Amino acid sequence: MYAKTFVILCMLFSSCIGISQKKKTASKKDKTFPITKTEAEWRKELSNLEFHILRKAATENPFTSELLENKESGTYVCAGCGTELFKSETKFRSGTGWPSFYEEIKGNVAYDVDYKIGYKRTEEHCANCGGHLGHVFDDGPKPTGLRHCINGAALNFVPNAK
Repeated sequence: MYAKTFVILCMLFSSCIGISQKKKTASKKDKTFPITKTEAEWRKELSNLEFHILRKAATENPFTSELLENKESGTYVCAGCGTELFKSETKFRSGTGWPSFYEEIKGNVAYDVDYKIGYKRTEEHCANCGGHLGHVFDDGPKPTGLRHCINGAALNFVPNAK
């Protein structure tokens, strides 16, 4: 008897959507970006992994990006449109398995809220093409205290001229 009641209660609680999840905020889908292309155009220009991350908000497996251990000086740009997003001086080792930065290039990264895994997260995307980059958290180092946790496949690296 107790087992049935427990199962029923678990089903009820796990199927409920909180009020905060129903709240409608302006999302990336509601915005128009300076660079817009059809899905077919994006598929033609991007690798499968880049397409799924940038256009479908997927996440690459941790510790798989070639950019994770990159220590060169330069700029990280959007793999979709080439917009400058992060400077190498702001990159740090977070231990999460994704390239992490404590500061974005102001105006080139846009933000949205997502509840895809059941709780509120701040999603980051390219302000010019809307490509999904990753998420930002408030557990980073000084001076900002932020950790921009970015999919390496959403980025290309442009080294500084020597």
